[in-house]
Amino acid sequence: MAVHEDAAQELIGIGADAVQRGLVLASGGNLSVRLDDETVLITRSGTWLDRLTIDDFCVIDMDGQLIAGAARPSSEWKLHTRTYSSREDVHSVVHLHPQMSLMIDALGHDIRLLTMDHANYVRKIARTDFYHNGTDELADTAAAAAQKANCVVMAYHGSSCVGPNPMMAYRRALNLEQAAEMTYRLLTLGDREAEFPPEAFERIRHK
Repeated sequence: MAVHEDAAQELIGIGADAVQRGLVLASGGNLSVRLDDETVLITRSGTWLDRLTIDDFCVIDMDGQLIAGAARPSSEWKLHTRTYSSREDVHSVVHLHPQMSLMIDALGHDIRLLTMDHANYVRKIARTDFYHNGTDELADTAAAAAQKANCVVMAYHGSSCVGPNPMMAYRRALNLEQAAEMTYRLLTLGDREAEFPPEAFERIRHK
């Protein structure tokens, strides 16, 4: 595991920050990094994301077979590996349970992108219907949705945000939830239309 310590430490920091921000509770959520075309570093089953240590990670192959580390990977390992299989450019998956994003989706509203950061980092949001955790249905539908967007809301469950590295995947998760919070405020004010100008998307360039 020592060879993957840097990747694990980055995920440890993300997990602690996500819990502090209320994006996930207790043993909900899971984090991973693609190590190469055949292997993935992922949090083990039952971990609390604000209590992660190096020993809370394992390396699996794309079929979920344990290669190194803890005895059992997260029950959501299929969500991660199938997302990687569907997107060659994705090297990290951050799966959280953001309350506002789930609430807006459950109410039947679209989460609206409202700031330059939302437009730049999220760009587009996809969603799936509810499927039980750890199932092929959840993994396959989320992976298919990830082909269309970097942020996927899985109804009544959570979000799956992807990126070329863990920090970009997490940045997208943060912006998704902030967009949901701003959408909620607009809805309480009776607004159903405000959104980032569609014509401005292609001109956005963040360094």
